[in-house]
Formats: sequence, C-alpha cells, structure tokens
Amino acid sequence: QRMPQLANMTVLEALDAGEEPRVIWNVLCDQMEIPDSKRWGRDHNAPPLPAA
Repeated sequence: QRMPQLANMTVLEALDAGEEPRVIWNVLCDQMEIPDSKRWGRDHNAPPLPAA
C-alpha cells in the first residue's frame, strides 16, 4: 500500500528511507480511518510523534 503522505512510498520503502515506524503506523491508520482508540490497544497510550 502506497502512502501519499510519505512521498507515495510503501512501508518498506519508508522504513528504508529512515522514517520512524510510529510515523508510518499513524499514516497507515489515518489512511484506513482507524480511530486513535484502536491504534495502540486498550492498555497502551499512543507514543508521541517526533517533532516535524
């Protein structure tokens, strides 16, 4: 799956380019319209995103 928010890269391409996994995860969840409450599980808080 290509991610327009990350230069239209795939997950593997984004990882190889040095993008942080949590950023990739959030982009994928945004694309799939997964709410924040379901992204990390009930017993986990979302880790903070790195500064842009």
